[in-house]
Amino acid sequence: MRIALFEPEIAGNVGAVMRLGACMGAGVDLIEPLGFPWDDRRVRRAAMDYIDHVEVVRHRGFEAFREAHADSRLVLFTTRATQSSYDFEYRPDDVLLFGKESAGVTDAVRAGVDASVRLPMCPQVRSLNLATSAAIALTEALRQTGTLPG
Repeated sequence: MRIALFEPEIAGNVGAVMRLGACMGAGVDLIEPLGFPWDDRRVRRAAMDYIDHVEVVRHRGFEAFREAHADSRLVLFTTRATQSSYDFEYRPDDVLLFGKESAGVTDAVRAGVDASVRLPMCPQVRSLNLATSAAIALTEALRQTGTLPG
């Protein structure tokens, strides 16, 4: 299972997702452009030494990413979806996709996914933090597929 971040804007979120991937055994895909310099010290600070224990692949745009994962099912997490992420049946080779912090994904990306799901939350709030969302989603997907580490 993999986590994919579409045009992430905050280095600390990327670092936290990289650490999550290292701890849970999931690779991380970064779909460019990134909203910060890749050598930004904040990424390494958030990921700490976990950065050496996660496979990170950078893609030059959504089309290149989609081509690299043509055989995987792409599951978009979005506040626009109606299906709960807890009612969705995950597969071990799914790629869990999250949009950029300020705007989510484009309509073209939304049209190019295999499924869209929503993390349940209180209606008076807009969204969860990117890294928090990824942690909730990945843990449920790994639990359902029987692939939680340890």
